Amino acid sequence: MSTLYVRNFPDELYRKVRERAARDRRSIGGEVIVLLEEALKTEDDRDRRLRALEDIARRREALPKSSDSLELLREDRNR
Repeated sequence: MSTLYVRNFPDELYRKVRERAARDRRSIGGEVIVLLEEALKTEDDRDRRLRALEDIARRREALPKSSDSLELLREDRNR
């Protein structure tokens, strides 16, 4: 397993991580790992949703353009 050292870690951020680690009954290192995993998972989920929305937009553009619904109703009535 790799080791990660962080220089110039802000004191206030360290205090928050330390408090959260104590609350969750983890070491500070363990808490940092959990926080990083959560952040990366959230980023992956956001990217997946963005790709899905882009795919929907592409498919929507590929659909034939429909006529105005009011126009279609009038045509149907005239038959």
